[in-house]
Amino acid sequence: MEKLRRSMLFMPGNNPGMLQDAAILGADSIILDLEDAVSLTEKDSARILVREAIKTIDYSEVEVVVRVNPLDTEFGPHDVDMIARVKPDTLLIPKANEEQIKLVDKMLDQIESEEGYLAGSIKLIALIETAVGLETVYNVIQASTRVVGVLLGGEDLTADLGIARTREGEEIFYARNKVATACRALKVDSIDTPFTDTDDYEGLAEDTAKAKSLGMTGKSAINPRQIEIIHSVFAPSEAELNHALRVLDAMEEAEKEGKGVFALDGKMIDAPVINRATSTVDQGIRLGLISGEGGAR
Repeated sequence: MEKLRRSMLFMPGNNPGMLQDAAILGADSIILDLEDAVSLTEKDSARILVREAIKTIDYSEVEVVVRVNPLDTEFGPHDVDMIARVKPDTLLIPKANEEQIKLVDKMLDQIESEEGYLAGSIKLIALIETAVGLETVYNVIQASTRVVGVLLGGEDLTADLGIARTREGEEIFYARNKVATACRALKVDSIDTPFTDTDDYEGLAEDTAKAKSLGMTGKSAINPRQIEIIHSVFAPSEAELNHALRVLDAMEEAEKEGKGVFALDGKMIDAPVINRATSTVDQGIRLGLISGEGGAR
């Protein structure tokens, strides 16, 4: 989880204006979409448009992810072949399963060799949106060393399960847990499904907080107005940062005194608490919330 992926913003691949503005909307990653956002009659033109956008627009401040069409459709292989040759950062593979991840990995091996790119430089994110994909997510991640994350597709998953998608999201509790746990075990990012009501900011904040509490490391978005709330939820709070810094300071003092065990505010501090504090401080530094020396900004 080297790259910061708190937010991943879907952008339709057939809209030149949105492709032009995508890099300045504040998301950590942008997903240039060739699948759901593009009608069948526009698939070929959208593929060319996205290719030219990657070649000509400065996306250096964001991660460029392209959602291709499924590899078992007539469009998917063409998407991979054309888009990979202009070297996006990452490809998002819909309805991911082991077979498709292995197939696209093999295709990328050949393209990188032909184009003179560093082997393995184009990464993959698996879009889990079927019951089969969910139940085999651990194996899907392990199908290629290119996989850097999993994105949960709540709408398609609930449709596959034959259940209703709700504002509260209780129906995807298990899916979030399973994806987050598998991703944590294999040290890749777990990106939550979008919150589809773009006018319900309270619901977005609650849904994002719920995903974070279950172990998800980021959230996808379908509107730029959702980015600020997503980032605020995934950033450590001032209280969390202050506590983490106090834990690490107390640990240093204990080490100087030769103590193997120590307490803070009357509570014993063990390895999991120290690891959590270290992670919180590292994230605070990456986000510029505290300095590298641990001081608050």
